[in-house]
Amino acid sequence: MNQIDPQKFNKVKQRAEGFYKTIGTIKCPYFKGEVNFNAKGLDHIKFKAWNRTRLIEDQYMRLSLIHLAPEIIKRSSTLQGKWETRNFVRVKTNSRWEAVMKCISFYEFIAVIDNTRAKVIVKEIEGGEKFFWSIIPFWGVDKDTRQRILHSGKPEVD
Repeated sequence: MNQIDPQKFNKVKQRAEGFYKTIGTIKCPYFKGEVNFNAKGLDHIKFKAWNRTRLIEDQYMRLSLIHLAPEIIKRSSTLQGKWETRNFVRVKTNSRWEAVMKCISFYEFIAVIDNTRAKVIVKEIEGGEKFFWSIIPFWGVDKDTRQRILHSGKPEVD
């Protein structure tokens, strides 16, 4: 991948973060309810896991598409994929952070808006709200076929 100019990256990052903070919640026809845009989703765009930053190129692509996420959720009346797993989640209990095993659902919505195909992931942790988790430009490179993809097939990581 090409190197991203740091000034260009910072400009896209600042614009995306500013936009993201204005979203709040979006009504989703599929859920017949709201999807929240909280800090967890923005953190996931910038970090692969806790304290592990994504590559600048990866962040840049996702941040530059963040404006499409609310629109995709707003228009989505059909689910393209669902993935469920059980995993440890950090939960604050009595002023302490603990790891608790919970059911986690990931919902995938794919749309083409302004000639850009993107996948939006919405995450729901057992007993909690649905919230924006990620946006994935729908391309990359498969090692075996040399075809372009940008997701691993694991919404938890993507």
